[in-house]
Amino acid sequence: MSDAAAFQTGKGHKDENFPVASFILKPEHRAPILTFYRFARVADDVADHASLSPDEKLVLLEAMRATLAGERDENPEALALRRVLDERRLSPAHGLDLLRAFTQDARQDRYADWDELMDYCRYSASPVGRFVLDVHGESPALWPANDALCGALQVINHLQDCAKDYADLGRVYLPETELASAGARVAMLAEPKAPPALRDVIVTLARRTEELLDRSRPFAAGIRDGRLAYEVALIQRLAEDLTRGLIQRDPLSQRVRHRPWDVAGLALVALVDRITGRGRAEAARLARSAA
Repeated sequence: MSDAAAFQTGKGHKDENFPVASFILKPEHRAPILTFYRFARVADDVADHASLSPDEKLVLLEAMRATLAGERDENPEALALRRVLDERRLSPAHGLDLLRAFTQDARQDRYADWDELMDYCRYSASPVGRFVLDVHGESPALWPANDALCGALQVINHLQDCAKDYADLGRVYLPETELASAGARVAMLAEPKAPPALRDVIVTLARRTEELLDRSRPFAAGIRDGRLAYEVALIQRLAEDLTRGLIQRDPLSQRVRHRPWDVAGLALVALVDRITGRGRAEAARLARSAA
């Protein structure tokens, strides 16, 4: 049980909802991002592995933390990331933050309210975008917009997978206050179709996700690297479209995911965003406020 990679699901970066180190980015930036992704993927698979006990998960995640922190050389994925960080003179903080979230997953399976869920997203999602920004040498002033977008992506995943997370892991990311307010019960996640009360919760959370996406809309326009800016603009469009889908369709009984032709169409829309400068005025205001 000493090798975390033994518990991998086989899921790779091309299987994710949103682009990860896509061909859009400059080649010299893709390799470190993929190293970070492999590290995160192994840790995520450990935290979500149904046959591991919480204590077993914590042992494996601690080995990853200690390796990334330079205390030992036990975990290959963490060691590879540590070497990339050393080469690029980058901090291990983002990887350590991710491990904090996966450790939380091993210990916690319910969230009291939206604020508690957002705190989880601060560690489970925001570090990924922050790392990508650091690799590209972008300003930390972009972190608030990054955090809003990454938080939205995380909530979208939670809503898409709410039935699966409950069935496979007994884990529920839908806040207890929202469930109680709508008169919904956790057991409704086992239904083949979401009852009206549960649909109300999903729609409410999707609308709160729209608010996050409103805050992240200036993000792409504030990024100096043109390729990264385009990828972020595409991710923003994909997230907006999926959020609308979650408002209109039931993730328990209907498909709320993109097909390849959906992504291609939204890629063209994102290109128009870059040409026309969607979010540029907001980005300029953010830059002035951060100065």
